[in-house]
Amino acid sequence: MHQNFTKFAFTDSVKEVQTLYGTRKAYERMERSGDKFELTANETAFIETRDSFYMGTVGEHGWPYVQYRGGSAGFLKVIDRTTLAYVDFRGNGQYISTGNINHNNKTSLFLMDYPSQRRLKIWAETTIIEADEDVELLEKLTMKDYPAKLERIVLLKVQAYDWNCPQHITPRYTQAQLEALIAPIVKENQQLKQQLGAST
Repeated sequence: MHQNFTKFAFTDSVKEVQTLYGTRKAYERMERSGDKFELTANETAFIETRDSFYMGTVGEHGWPYVQYRGGSAGFLKVIDRTTLAYVDFRGNGQYISTGNINHNNKTSLFLMDYPSQRRLKIWAETTIIEADEDVELLEKLTMKDYPAKLERIVLLKVQAYDWNCPQHITPRYTQAQLEALIAPIVKENQQLKQQLGAST
């Protein structure tokens, strides 16, 4: 059942700690704010411009495992207001996340926008589909310009999500973002060099 994220995250032990540190009353109000699981245009735009995310799963021994997932910007697709999907690329062959999901389909995603200091947390129930099982969905998810072997489809049914506060997020930039930022300076530098060359 789709829920407010607090119903998943705020266990009795979490509530005890919130009481200890004086934040319980504020979060009680959040718990009464209603369920939030349908993605809006804001979440969709954010998700479909990410080139990576972190995914948490839990194995049979109860240990959590966090996996980095990366690709071309937009490789994580919003299928509808409660469904995400991506194509799993071949990696080192450990298949820890895949095995964990086959055992326990509860996953969490952590999506970062370092330059803007934003982060989105998503709770989802996840299904693994072999690449040849849904050719139509595979075609929709395939990134034509990304050179990787496709192995399976990962389908995520969103159960809840929450935006985190920006505090303590250190801005970081990709090479492409840095190149865009310094492009005017590089252009100006080239023009100055041409002017100096013409005057000598």
